[in-house]
Amino acid sequence: MSNEKYLSILDEIKKHGGGSDITKNPNEKVLIIDGLNTFIRVFSVIPTTNDDGIHIGGIVGFLKSVGYAIKMLGPTRTIIVFDGKGGSNRRRKLYPEYKAKRRTKKIRLNRVNDFENMDDERHSMMMQLSRCVEYLETLPVSILSVDSVEADDVIAYIAKQLLPKDNHIIMSTDKDFLQLVSDRISVWSPTKKKLYKPDVVKEEYGVTSKNLLMTRIFDGDASDNIKGVMGIGSKTLLKNFPDLADDGVTYTVDEIVDKCEQGSRFHNIVRKQRDKMHLNHRLMQLQEVDISGGAKLKINRVVNGKIQELIKSKFQTMFIEDRMFGALPNLESWIMLNWTNLNRFAKINNNGS
Repeated sequence: MSNEKYLSILDEIKKHGGGSDITKNPNEKVLIIDGLNTFIRVFSVIPTTNDDGIHIGGIVGFLKSVGYAIKMLGPTRTIIVFDGKGGSNRRRKLYPEYKAKRRTKKIRLNRVNDFENMDDERHSMMMQLSRCVEYLETLPVSILSVDSVEADDVIAYIAKQLLPKDNHIIMSTDKDFLQLVSDRISVWSPTKKKLYKPDVVKEEYGVTSKNLLMTRIFDGDASDNIKGVMGIGSKTLLKNFPDLADDGVTYTVDEIVDKCEQGSRFHNIVRKQRDKMHLNHRLMQLQEVDISGGAKLKINRVVNGKIQELIKSKFQTMFIEDRMFGALPNLESWIMLNWTNLNRFAKINNNGS
């Protein structure tokens, strides 16, 4: 990344939320990381091997990506959320084809490392993901995974309901989170190196963040195998409802169907697919997540409980065991730059608990 681009990102961050020295409240500026999204992204592209020639790209890429975000964004608190076991079941009951392509996909996940077969690749992936969690357990972060709940829902619940007065940065490449963007919630794209605030969403997508969900309903989501409205995409939607770009204007599915020009091609199509649009809304919306009281209690206990403090000696021991000297050659400096400040806030939180 060029120095000019690096500085422009820093300026944007400072303009929208200050640094980690401005408060003693650990929840003042919360970085919430979509864990599996981050891991799969780096595992798929990083060929790094350890000193024994074993692929460790998932571990190294994950730690570097998280560390880079922390250094860049200066959070006072970091929460890393993974999908829980059976997390997709609720949406799959609504729509059996939900994420079906992910279950049947036969292409290689990692095209840069020479695994002999897909079983070896999948085994490496699971081992590295498990090891990432072990590393995280030595760092000043909170880790969350709730059975029967997807990470998206946990992240949205924390940012929208559990900590409704605090500032949040969600780290993910998943566009679904952009519907949550507000004066209090932003999204950091680690691939685009872009911090999405309301004005950035409007500039890139032509609608307000509150109305971005409606465009997703029309376009669908290929990554989750959610089909859009057949015959109409978001561009046609915006031609019929240009005020979706206006602040303070929102439309429900029924309002889109009922307020468009009667008898037009657009009206005929959306009228026939009203149920499909309602289904897509239920599958995609993150404003009011549908999770159980028990799940909420578990999330509350972790978020409002003690924060793991840095256990540097244990991290270093694991680092030596995994023979990652070439992957992170300046380990002491990396720990100091990325984790010291978070550890300070963890101690503040724990001493005040």
